Amino acid sequence: MTITAAPTLGTGVARTVTVNRPRAEVYAFWRDFENLPRFMKHLESVTVLDSRRSHWITKAPAGANVEWNAEITSDEPASLIAWRSGDGSDIDNSGTVRFVDAPGGRGTEVHVSLRYDAPAGVLGKLIAKMFGEEPEQQIREDMRRFKCIVETGELATVIGQPTGEGRYTGDA
Repeated sequence: MTITAAPTLGTGVARTVTVNRPRAEVYAFWRDFENLPRFMKHLESVTVLDSRRSHWITKAPAGANVEWNAEITSDEPASLIAWRSGDGSDIDNSGTVRFVDAPGGRGTEVHVSLRYDAPAGVLGKLIAKMFGEEPEQQIREDMRRFKCIVETGELATVIGQPTGEGRYTGDA
């Protein structure tokens, strides 16, 4: 089923990552929207409301939260998920996630493209940049974490690892 597209929004971000897993498996993981906060660091939660609608809460600069309802506008199993935010959302957004077989049987290419209008327009973009909340950086890191979770089942981290200070250097 396809619903009419959302109006063109101001800022666009796109990113592609190759995941060494079958396309149907990669799609199924992403399509379970409640999985998304596992790898999208800025997401507080995604609550599925029904088969086409979900409620999203994300962290914003300066400790604020931004909320919206999203509606799936196109869903092609193992191939495409498209969405747009609903009326009255804190942030207008729309996007697509495409799942394509990677060349040479190397898994699945995941192509993410999103468009949004930042709250408070240009001022909102400037504030987000000041607080290190650049969407381009976020999507790059989100896709890296997504690849890691889908391929290994967990996120690699250095939290709690020794810093290397006081390690043996070979000097006697």
